[in-house]
Amino acid sequence: MPKQPDQRRELGAFLRTRRERITPEETGLPSTGRRRTPGLRREELALLAGISATWYTYLEQGRDIRASDQVIDALASALRLSPHERGHLFRLAGHAPVAETGEPEPLAAEAAAVPLLLQPHPAYIIDGNYDVLSHNQAADELFVNLTAAAGRPANFARWVFLEPAARDVLVDWEPEARGLLARLRTLAGRHPGDPRYTQLIDELNAASPQARDWWPRYDVQPRHSGRKRLRRPGGAPVEFAYTAFHLAEQPEQTLVIYSAAREPAA
Repeated sequence: MPKQPDQRRELGAFLRTRRERITPEETGLPSTGRRRTPGLRREELALLAGISATWYTYLEQGRDIRASDQVIDALASALRLSPHERGHLFRLAGHAPVAETGEPEPLAAEAAAVPLLLQPHPAYIIDGNYDVLSHNQAADELFVNLTAAAGRPANFARWVFLEPAARDVLVDWEPEARGLLARLRTLAGRHPGDPRYTQLIDELNAASPQARDWWPRYDVQPRHSGRKRLRRPGGAPVEFAYTAFHLAEQPEQTLVIYSAAREPAA
């Protein structure tokens, strides 16, 4: 599939940010003293990947060229990408299918009822762009003002960055917010040019200094299960375990369930 201009720019920016985080010493290259920019130079990365420095420069500049699987794989190895970052790089380079742009599939009524069945455990279903499609009362009580949206769907990313109560509920707000933005970056990469993502990202960048600072770093991360510390209104922090399930036939619709993992010490 031909890459669109936005996708080529994303590819170039992603390569640049990954290149800038690696030092010559980490790769076994000799140090050349003080540098004006961080990380490897373009020609150094090209040398490590065994490709032409000019060809690599074209890729980073977002020119309309297509690199082979072998070239992308060599770059991923030279950049020491994680498995998830490697997959993201292949998608940006046009070597993996991207989701079609268009209206999302509506949430089936039987799926929408699942969070209600999980009460009293907080549970909700989100779409790929973090729109909240369904939730139960426990989620409404824990994530204060999550569903208070006028004329548009509630959105978990918007809540984290733009709702003041989120910084009280999310005890470790900064790492949680950074992780969510990295996951949004991953999902947006699968939908180049989709207005559901571009409009949300533009809104976050315009209204949140943190989103505006972190978005250009091109961090990526998959959706996953784990643990996080949350604070109920007026209460002490409680550690919650959360589990994410992708809905059958709608893999970007995700059911998230929380349960208290450990009560705070007396």
